[in-house]
Amino acid sequence: MVWLVALHFLAAGVAPALVKALDRRAFWILALAPGASFAYLLPRALDVTASGEPVHERVTWIEPIGLHLDFTLGPFAAILALLVTGIGALVLVYCSWYFRPRDPEIWRFAGVLTGFAGAMLGLVLSDNVFILYTFWELTTVLSFLLIGHNPDRRANRRAALSALIVTTFGGLAMLMGLVILAVESGTPLLSEIVASPPPLEGIVIAGVMLILVGALSKSALVPFHFWLPGAMAAPTPVSAYLHAAAMVKAGVFLVAVMAPDFADVPGWRPLLVALGIVTMLIGGLRALRQYDIKLLLAYGTVSQLGFLVALAGTGTRSAAFAALSLLVAHALFKSALFLVVGIIDRSVGTRDLRELSGMRKARPLLFVTSLVAAASMAGIPPLFGFTAKEAAFAAYLDLGADLGWNTLAARLALAGIVLGSILTMAYSARFVWGAFADKPGVEPCHPRAFALGFSLVPAFITVFTVVGGFVGGWLTPRVATYGEAFAEGAHEPVLTLWHGFTPALWLSILTAVTGLALFFGRHPVAAAQHAIVDRLPMPDADRSYHALMRGVDRLAVEVTGRTQRGSLPFYLGVILVTLIIVPGFALVRAWETPQVSEIRLADNYLQMAAGLLMIVAAVLVVRSRRRLRAVLLLGVTGYGTAILFVAHGAPDLALTQVLVETFLLVTFVLVLRRLPPFFSDRPFTVMRWLRISIGVLVGVFVSAVALLATNARTATPISEGWEEPAYTYGGGKNIVNVTLVDIRAWDTLGELSVLVVAATGIASLIFLITDRSTRSLSRPHRVTTPDSNQWLAANLHDARRSIVFEIVTRLIFHTVIVFSIYLMLSGHNSPGGGFAGGLIAGLALMIRYLAGGREELDNAAPVDAGMVLGIGLALAALSGIVPTLLGGGVLQSAIVDIPIPLLGELHLVTSVFFDVGVYLVVVGLAIDVLRSLGSGIDAQAQDEAEEQEEEVVPA
Repeated sequence: MVWLVALHFLAAGVAPALVKALDRRAFWILALAPGASFAYLLPRALDVTASGEPVHERVTWIEPIGLHLDFTLGPFAAILALLVTGIGALVLVYCSWYFRPRDPEIWRFAGVLTGFAGAMLGLVLSDNVFILYTFWELTTVLSFLLIGHNPDRRANRRAALSALIVTTFGGLAMLMGLVILAVESGTPLLSEIVASPPPLEGIVIAGVMLILVGALSKSALVPFHFWLPGAMAAPTPVSAYLHAAAMVKAGVFLVAVMAPDFADVPGWRPLLVALGIVTMLIGGLRALRQYDIKLLLAYGTVSQLGFLVALAGTGTRSAAFAALSLLVAHALFKSALFLVVGIIDRSVGTRDLRELSGMRKARPLLFVTSLVAAASMAGIPPLFGFTAKEAAFAAYLDLGADLGWNTLAARLALAGIVLGSILTMAYSARFVWGAFADKPGVEPCHPRAFALGFSLVPAFITVFTVVGGFVGGWLTPRVATYGEAFAEGAHEPVLTLWHGFTPALWLSILTAVTGLALFFGRHPVAAAQHAIVDRLPMPDADRSYHALMRGVDRLAVEVTGRTQRGSLPFYLGVILVTLIIVPGFALVRAWETPQVSEIRLADNYLQMAAGLLMIVAAVLVVRSRRRLRAVLLLGVTGYGTAILFVAHGAPDLALTQVLVETFLLVTFVLVLRRLPPFFSDRPFTVMRWLRISIGVLVGVFVSAVALLATNARTATPISEGWEEPAYTYGGGKNIVNVTLVDIRAWDTLGELSVLVVAATGIASLIFLITDRSTRSLSRPHRVTTPDSNQWLAANLHDARRSIVFEIVTRLIFHTVIVFSIYLMLSGHNSPGGGFAGGLIAGLALMIRYLAGGREELDNAAPVDAGMVLGIGLALAALSGIVPTLLGGGVLQSAIVDIPIPLLGELHLVTSVFFDVGVYLVVVGLAIDVLRSLGSGIDAQAQDEAEEQEEEVVPA
């Protein structure tokens, strides 16, 4: 089954190329994906529906966390999968005539529609709740793209966004419910959760209700029903597939799958039956007021979805049987009717029933197709829709006996679906009359000619609507397999054209006669509807939704205006206060049961001295008014941390801490050149005391979390087993470095990507301010002064020049570079590594810049920083990919011992190339920072000085 889903996404991936080569004919090839899936699933679905034994399939995915691709072909899923693939294949074939030749947008449409078919198939087959949710949201995103097929039209954009927001909201609620059920059941498999549900109380009930929110939003039930009619802005093939046969059935599917064991959850039946019937009535009434025949079908779909959810949520054997039967019948007749609407729209250019006349004579095949499909929708014998609706009436006639409901509740529910069925009969007749009748005073339509195959697709689907009515005896045991999960009821459901003169038959006659009466009296009925709406204005879901969204937008603007003031201290303060309040509450709760048995302040005097030094420096930072002094004192706290690392026996961490602190210290100093020397004229305002208080509270919070977390460990640290594999597998004695480049190389690769993004962001912010028309700081410029030499090519020739600094730079620069390379290569067995080596090389370049300015930096590093960053990241990535080409795993290392005459043996581990990549990324970051914060600021200062000189007027 996983290959069937993958086939759809593969077809979706090649769809743009196929459309470019074959134009509309590409849809025939794309239809092979759902067509082949239908052919594969058909015999297996027949076996499953006959035996009742589901087929399970598992593909191992993420073994450590137990996340697998679990698929199940059960009785309900099997039938729905056949609908998804069968109608999906026919809709794709239909698209080959629906779109005009060389339509510039169909390359994207073809790929998205094929991908949606795969996502829907994956949804109905998924057994793992997290995989099900993934496909669920994938259908949401893809439907958003399909509804917004023409982004130039405001209606498409608005409808797509509404559908996305509503169904995504429901999906997130459903995710929380699925997580609750998975945790409480101890398994993520939906089949096991339903087979052995957790105790139906407390949090489980809440989880089930959250899942129902997702199901109701997806299937467009009140109050979420408004998004589906708006989605009719999409091309008609989308409406025929997503909104008649596939996507909107997802909510019904979820309700039906969970109903066998969760229908007894308090509130389940009243909620689903009530909302289903209300939706059925609202959709039917709104359909009677539509003039656009596509919107008429859309509201009819809303009505039928309410009917389906009411049946699926009832939780009796006969109602479940009727729900599955009506679901199949609805997919057949409604998809055919939508396809007919697409043909009318393409051939006549209008969908307004007030302008359509004479289509019965002009297109007799379309008329017959529509008449049969609409009759099935209305429940007229001998069609499939009639037998399915008869089963629904019979199920609701037995509600009192099957569920023990009181007479009033059972009769109200039955009256609700009968009234909804009457409205269905009325709007079915309205559709046929509106699309094909000869209307007095309306000029007959003259439809454009089109290929016969265009009409044959809906006609072919309608054939199954007819056949389904006559093969009820064959269908009954296959549909009943799903119903066997429910307790036996007052009668055994059956699909047949003749039950005898039963109450269900009389109800069918009543709905047909009354519905036709409503249609023939449509003028007074319409007048009554308008009068009621005008005198008793009812809340409109669509208007209410958009009013709510406007309110949210306005609130967002107000909140943004009051909080996003451009003040970095304010932003940081909000983040830190949130940190204190939210996790701090959990910390206080955890502290109520103390787990700290012993607190040891220090192991030796060095730790105590370092801690005392850091405390004094931190206090002086707060007291300092000068920015430079505060930065230097802040550096003292960083160096004190390095001393603590040394005292704890962590030389790698100490080395890295010293290098990072030095690099940041110099960077701070470079930036401070453009800032005022003092923080403020008033050293201790109320706001400063507030900031001090927040800082102290954050320090207390972090210390308490560290103390509590380190004493709450119950499992053995995973790092305790790293010594042996670090040497035998990683080939190194320095466990820290082996961890970075072997054990958790994926994390390191991600961190390198973050460094590249950070470097690019820093440079962009600086260069955005710089006038690029006169100067480009992103690339080096070779500048040599007349008195240049081999050691220091450019020198400062002003008061800032330091001869001592220049000489020291001449003496140590090359040695530092060589030392950085040594640290990079030796880090596998000794303290060091690519990160430390890159920092040392960056500090060496920083010395060159401080000694000779930006010209000297360009002479020392005549390369583009972006190129260095890119080469480093690419080298690190290649060191992970190349092993796979040699039969190994991603980022796997190899150990090579190379004998070197006189010098001994070179112990080489291929992960050193990963370290080289790290080294280059850090060096590139250093160059970028120096060119932006160093050279960039120098250039701005020079421009300002030149402008001031030009403004001076000689006396």
